[in-house]
Amino acid sequence: MSALESLAASTVVVVDTADLDLLSRWSARDATTNPSLIRKAAADPRYAHLVTTAVRGSADVNDRLDALLVAFGLEILQRLPGRVSTEVDARLSHDADATVQRARALMARYAAEGVARERVLIKIAATWEGILAARRLEAEGIHCNLTLLFSFIQAQACAAAGVQLISPFVGRITDWHRLRAGAAWDAQSRRGANDPGVQAVVRIWRYYKQQGVPTEVMGASFRDLDQIAALAGCDLLTIPPSLLDALAASDRAMPAQLTNAQADAVQDPDAPVLSQTAFVQGMQDDIMATEKLQEGVRLFSADTEAVLAQLAAA
Repeated sequence: MSALESLAASTVVVVDTADLDLLSRWSARDATTNPSLIRKAAADPRYAHLVTTAVRGSADVNDRLDALLVAFGLEILQRLPGRVSTEVDARLSHDADATVQRARALMARYAAEGVARERVLIKIAATWEGILAARRLEAEGIHCNLTLLFSFIQAQACAAAGVQLISPFVGRITDWHRLRAGAAWDAQSRRGANDPGVQAVVRIWRYYKQQGVPTEVMGASFRDLDQIAALAGCDLLTIPPSLLDALAASDRAMPAQLTNAQADAVQDPDAPVLSQTAFVQGMQDDIMATEKLQEGVRLFSADTEAVLAQLAAA
């Protein structure tokens, strides 16, 4: 049994790519995309026909962007049996009303192609405004994937908002702690279960199970197989192609680490509450989460701008 097969025994494997030619390589159920992956794929000559199709219907670059996102989403859904995560324009991450409008527009495009709502997750940054937008969308039956999630307070707010799924960023959390520690970072002692990103996801997963929160936890942003192995048993893990290949080539056992025994260990007894005051205070108290959320929105916005420039020139 390969490490990938071992992992799939306890965790739903999700592929993190917009490269359509790679999707059939692994037995993944779902796929996630983001502005960085779409930018890379849209610049690939193999997918020039999707760009051409996207620009054909409208002169408005925002409409073209949505058309391109859905074009990739439709191709992914033809190749995988589950869901695709399609991200709302990252530049709207602090505008709840605009996020809701664009999410509705994306879902309308999918619906026009006969895609059931259950097969699409609208991906939104886990800012305060993004979480409020997700609460409204979930009430309409539009399910959401809250991304750029780095802190426990973000996870609590998402739970209270009733979102379908969250994507805590394992690797980026660890990256921050490694850079912060500098020469004092002990890579060997901070691997696996002692990895800061892993610990953040385990705490969130355990809290959700203790509180009976139905929101799915999908670890994301992985750097190595040790991080993945330490989170076996998580609801879902979205993994980039390079690490999926490494898992498929390895015979390492991936037994579930997140189990009922883990869930039963009481750590955070308070039920989730959607409070802006608590959210702002929690983010202020978490320098890492504040910095990484701001950085993530900034980088995804820049990648969105790059895609828009390509579409404007097409």
